[in-house]
Amino acid sequence: MGKKAVMSVSIDQRASFEAIRYARAWEDADVLLSGFHARPGQRFLSICAAGDNVLALLLLDPQEIVAADLSAAQIACLQLRMAAFRTLSHNEFLELFGARASSRRDLLLARALQDCDPETRSLWQSLAPEVEKYGAGNVGKFEAYFRHFRRFILPLIHSGSTVESVFAERDRPARERFFEDRWNNRRWNLCTSLFFSKTVMGWLGRDPAFFDHVDGSAGAHVRRKVRFAAVDQDPSQNPYMLEILTGRGGDVLPTAWRAENYATIAARLDRISLVKGPIDQAGEGVFDGFNLSDIFEYMSLEETAEIYGKLLERAAPGARFIYWNMMAPRSAPQDLQHRVKRLPDVEAGLKQLDKAFFYSDLVLEEVAD
Repeated sequence: MGKKAVMSVSIDQRASFEAIRYARAWEDADVLLSGFHARPGQRFLSICAAGDNVLALLLLDPQEIVAADLSAAQIACLQLRMAAFRTLSHNEFLELFGARASSRRDLLLARALQDCDPETRSLWQSLAPEVEKYGAGNVGKFEAYFRHFRRFILPLIHSGSTVESVFAERDRPARERFFEDRWNNRRWNLCTSLFFSKTVMGWLGRDPAFFDHVDGSAGAHVRRKVRFAAVDQDPSQNPYMLEILTGRGGDVLPTAWRAENYATIAARLDRISLVKGPIDQAGEGVFDGFNLSDIFEYMSLEETAEIYGKLLERAAPGARFIYWNMMAPRSAPQDLQHRVKRLPDVEAGLKQLDKAFFYSDLVLEEVAD
């Protein structure tokens, strides 16, 4: 199939959405919350994904969050989280989702599923052996991709002690010396070029269709972003890097998984509405904020313009759009740019803080009043 033919078919027809692709959020909710207006009573339209960042949006005290996804499996990820918040303690939640070691995930899963709908129970019961082994936050295709990396590729590059040393507390000059002297070797460059190629990443991690509109080397992109996270940022405070390189949880957790946020999120769960279907058709009325994950990454420029335009029609004055690009550059379509303004100064500050280091761009746009 040629490029033109691929572009004419929407992503829901080109990619599979039957299984869990992401069992946890891979976008930094601290950045997401900082990018939106901090005022109670807003309405948000959000990609569901694994559900962690939908839950995090509850910390902004919204009136409603409409969470939409093409995948019933991804919606089931959020449904399990909501059930767990209602029935489990914070420590039990961390055990169930894999941030803490546990020998009782089967029992915790059964408790959380008691009040879930039959479809959600059926999906998670079919995954029970994987949940027991890895935790419910580690059973997606993307998480399995990183397990393959840790098991088969990373030992070819570095010793276990070198990997652990990444997370020692250092100042920036010391981090740079460590990276150049101990991490950035020929094996790192070769293995990342192979394992993080578009072909392998599409086969094992994402869907091949997600790379239809991507140019350039995925391996080179990964190396640049890892260097940023290991040198310019502090990896000892990065839960995403810890999970990717070690597969274990630590004291530094994603926003929705932190103890100080647990009770607030649990008390506001009834403000979430779930919709299976395209985000541009979800919910009613206008919204003050749009959490769009990286959906435009998977679309042609023409499809991006169509979906963006539909969402813009549902935006309140001053509403904000937040989304990420990994390798395909996307922003407001040219013929709609007179209706929104990009906020580069705010973006620049957030990008320096963004612990989900693998994205090439964070886009923050505000609808004109």
